[in-house]
Amino acid sequence: MSPDGWHLTENVDDFLARAGDFLRSRPVLHTIPLTVTKALSTRGTQMFGDGDPVFGLLERAGEVRATFFRTPPRRLSLTPLTPEEAAGLATHLADLGHRLPGVNADRDTAGSFAEAWQRRTGVSPALHGRERLYRLGTLTPPEPFPAGRGRVAGEEDRERLMLWHREFVTDIGGTPGADNGSWADARIADERVTLWETPDGTPVSMAGRTPMVAGQIRVSPVYTPAHLRGLGYAGAATVEVSRAALAESAAVVLFADLANPTSNGLYQRIGYRPVADFAVYDF
Repeated sequence: MSPDGWHLTENVDDFLARAGDFLRSRPVLHTIPLTVTKALSTRGTQMFGDGDPVFGLLERAGEVRATFFRTPPRRLSLTPLTPEEAAGLATHLADLGHRLPGVNADRDTAGSFAEAWQRRTGVSPALHGRERLYRLGTLTPPEPFPAGRGRVAGEEDRERLMLWHREFVTDIGGTPGADNGSWADARIADERVTLWETPDGTPVSMAGRTPMVAGQIRVSPVYTPAHLRGLGYAGAATVEVSRAALAESAAVVLFADLANPTSNGLYQRIGYRPVADFAVYDF
């Protein structure tokens, strides 16, 4: 344990045993660490890449106050920290020789950590993007609602899911990985992607969802091919997958890129309400 109270481990089950109650205490705000650590515990720690994940928790007076995780090659992900706590963690990780590609956290925490990392390492942070976390209130289908129907994606949709997932990752500024097949297979097996199809049976949009963890389900990803946008298909797919999540008595959440006013407007029209703003920095 560091002098600032940070404890690091590469064992996800040890991390969850110590930090699980803290993460479950605010399941909506902690949706990312809850779903990622659950997946790592269930499916293996190499599912996001070849590097070993690292997890950390901040303990004060015997209580967990904050956590982080990182699944290489992805950015560090943090729960809310004070500026002093962010500075202490940045110093601790830098002293241990960690090389971070960036950070993802609520807006204030991300900014504090990015500034502290720059002071400690000399590496200048660049704002990659801003997101808003929403929670569903009363689901309200948009008007007009496009003709067609929603259905759960099956084996016959595997190639389409792989293609659309690659396109989605590219659209949000990411680098498509080599695991599209396993991504599609897992979601088909668990029935976690809903397709919206036109009356002639042509799929035109998809909306996925995470498994329920601590009573919350996150809608992700939502994707419509570029040439089919503006016709209400993403809204229809989101309504269908949100309705299915509500049927499980879950708190339903999602993230939207604040640079995209269309998606933010859509989600609010169908009943999603803002919870917190997040920021992503590259180092």
